[in-house]
Amino acid sequence: MKKNKTQKTEESIELFLSSIDDEQKRKDSYTLLELMFKITKAKPHLWGTSIIGFGEYHYIYASGREGDWFLTGFSPRKQALSLYLMCDLANDGLTFDGLGKYKIGKGCLYIKRLSDIDLKVLEQLIKDSIEIIKKKYS
Repeated sequence: MKKNKTQKTEESIELFLSSIDDEQKRKDSYTLLELMFKITKAKPHLWGTSIIGFGEYHYIYASGREGDWFLTGFSPRKQALSLYLMCDLANDGLTFDGLGKYKIGKGCLYIKRLSDIDLKVLEQLIKDSIEIIKKKYS
């Protein structure tokens, strides 16, 4: 079976975050690092070269493809902070009410800066998305 291209590494998260040129994005990244650690109680790992992931789960798709992935994570991309919530964001168990300014993809939440959103709403979204994933793959 083909492995995922993006794998968990032991590379330094501190070194990665300190290399972010944009000061606000770097500060926001440290805030997300603390928030996601608080929620998951899991040691963060760098996945690939630019994603910080927390926790892990094993998935098996209907196609038979399977692998291991992180429960939640983020990447400080050039255009926005990409938050990986790992579940379908159209799921009825998630609410974005009161979050603030954001865009969504299938499993990613895109935020320009944390000052654009309510961190308490984000915290609940992350918790809810983790529960959805755990129920789906437990």
